[in-house]
Amino acid sequence: MSGARPDTASAPRHDRNELRSVFGAFATGITVVTASGDAPLGMTANSFTSVSLEPPLNLVCVDRTAAIHDVILRDKVFAVSVLSSGQERLATYFASHSRPRGDEEFALVDSVPGPRTGVPVLSGALAWMECRLAAVYDGGDHSIFLGSVLDLGRGTGEDALLFHGGRFHRLLPGAA
Repeated sequence: MSGARPDTASAPRHDRNELRSVFGAFATGITVVTASGDAPLGMTANSFTSVSLEPPLNLVCVDRTAAIHDVILRDKVFAVSVLSSGQERLATYFASHSRPRGDEEFALVDSVPGPRTGVPVLSGALAWMECRLAAVYDGGDHSIFLGSVLDLGRGTGEDALLFHGGRFHRLLPGAA
């Protein structure tokens, strides 16, 4: 089924706001996906998940119109930084369509080049992974990028930044 397009002709149509509301009922972590391209690029993503431990694989869904989409397809590498509870500002920044582009996009962002790919990894992230693009699947208006994990690490933070109901949330201390 690699790359197969789902049959949507018979699928019922739903209001976009209703879909967002229903999808938003599922709490997710927040990541920033990065690529290098001619200049570093980033985007906030909550459509990210682990896929396999052996081999180590993850997936991220990227809107086909996002600038980073074609760079990942071309360069075949990307990084994922899992945001900690204190990084809401970064989540908002990389979700904003009005942020600077080109070399200026990372001018005020503390990041380091990933050790395997050179793709930016956000400093202070809860965890990070550098990935090689292993496969691409059709996901409607998004592409589903399957990443083979090349390198990874954990930061010092303990609480993840969460997204639920259209807003950012933090875990309460001691809640699990």
